[in-house]
Amino acid sequence: MSDSIESSSRQAPATPRPGDGLDRRQLLAAAAGLAATLGISLTATTEARAASKARTWPGRDVGPFDSFRDYVKALEDRGLVLRVKRLDQDKYEMTALTYLLIDRFGWYGAPAILVEEIKQDGRWFKGPVITNHMGPWDTEAIIWGREPVPGNGEETYREAIKFLYDGIEARLGKTPTIPTNPIPAATAPVKEVVLMGDQCDLLDFAFIKSNPADSARYVNTGSIFTEDKELGMNFGTYRCEIKGPRQLGVNPEDGQSGWKMLMKKIERGEKRCPIAIVVGNDPIGYFISSSLISKGGADELAIAGGFRNKAVDVVKCETNDMLIPANAEMVIEGEVLLDEMLPEGPFGEMYGYLGLKKERNFVMNVTCITHRKQPWILNQFTGVTRGFCTAPLEAFSFYRLKKLVPNAIAFHSPVEWTGIGILSIDKTGPKQGLEAGKKIVGVVPITKTCIVVDKDVDVLNRTEVMQCVGARWQPYPATEIIQEARGMALDPSSAIRSISSKIVIDATRQLPEEGGPAVYPERNRDLLTKLAPESFEIVEQNWDKYLKGWKRDA
Repeated sequence: MSDSIESSSRQAPATPRPGDGLDRRQLLAAAAGLAATLGISLTATTEARAASKARTWPGRDVGPFDSFRDYVKALEDRGLVLRVKRLDQDKYEMTALTYLLIDRFGWYGAPAILVEEIKQDGRWFKGPVITNHMGPWDTEAIIWGREPVPGNGEETYREAIKFLYDGIEARLGKTPTIPTNPIPAATAPVKEVVLMGDQCDLLDFAFIKSNPADSARYVNTGSIFTEDKELGMNFGTYRCEIKGPRQLGVNPEDGQSGWKMLMKKIERGEKRCPIAIVVGNDPIGYFISSSLISKGGADELAIAGGFRNKAVDVVKCETNDMLIPANAEMVIEGEVLLDEMLPEGPFGEMYGYLGLKKERNFVMNVTCITHRKQPWILNQFTGVTRGFCTAPLEAFSFYRLKKLVPNAIAFHSPVEWTGIGILSIDKTGPKQGLEAGKKIVGVVPITKTCIVVDKDVDVLNRTEVMQCVGARWQPYPATEIIQEARGMALDPSSAIRSISSKIVIDATRQLPEEGGPAVYPERNRDLLTKLAPESFEIVEQNWDKYLKGWKRDA
């Protein structure tokens, strides 16, 4: 387990692209064609938005998906994938294309990208290579077998959280589990090709160097399976630097479950740790790998089965006894050398800045690679796109948070605002905003700034939140600064990694006893709704007529 305001649109570079790649004109044409599909035209009617069907946990007609490629195909069927024939990653075309799509459509509107063939280190590799597979809002519903709310990403996300929260509440906070289903190796797709020993060469696969300043090509979306006789089993997503055909650097951060297991083995004097890296996990397995859902030592594959309402097919590794998902794209087996460490990094990290080079980090020798024929490779442009669906993490976090802050209404950590959390509360007395915010920054390491708002503010609406900061917050006395608290190891602003100062911004309406005005004016929109309640309904009914003939600039 690993422990949106849209970016402003910038001018696309005029640098010419290879004739068989995607040039700027083609990019803009593809982007224009995607606008309606991604809901950017804002033409959805009330009736269309109401067409979302209720689901049980989880639904059956859309997901869950047994494999990564089945999930990607479902996204493509819905117009959520931009397919490109060839990109030259030696010129960082895939990186630049990802940035520009985010610039144009935002973190939640940009499509997934599927590149059929990619050039790296002077060689053309057959892909596909995929990125941003959980970027669009709609993916928050699709992975659970639910229909998105047409044209309304925020409502899709809100419904996904409620759907998951209701399931969590019904289970009293416990994760659902279904035991795994072992299958013969002969029928496991991930065993279609088996490479042993010197047959293994990581450089023969379409793993890419994401950024020019990265130290090397990386396997950066693998679920790393580890086991320990005291701590149980775990799989988490940690970056892995390709050091050679059969060697990887492995980077669990201090305190993460994988790190704890490796350190426990070192304490016992062990010299080797068998691990398996699963590339191309199914979407529910991937989100569990990328987020903190279960307690240490839990059978996370059984939890994945519980979320899917269907057992995960598993198969035994070739060189150790660990069971891994049989429908994965690839499994890299090997041993971490517990008595030898090597430099690793730097690597472009989650805050959007270059991560530090580590002088000593774990090293893995590869002993076996099994994979599907022509495996699909997932690459994460860390800090550029959403890495995984966040509704389940927010649902579980909020369930736990309610015990700490009983008057909490909602809590949201925008992925593109790394370090900022937004909490809404039902405020009934003085100082409740600051007190709630202090509890949040005390227990959530990644939350460096907590903005607390009233219950009438939508935490998913960045504009509403910022208006409240401008209109309801007085820096004094509605601010609390914590000089030293637990932070994130990857925060580039921290002089001492994992230690951070923090701030609570109380943007709730300040009561007179807090120094606020005796009478607080109402918001203009609220007054419109109160005094002319039919106005929005009239416009919704005539929406298509009003917009007829308007052409959005592509």
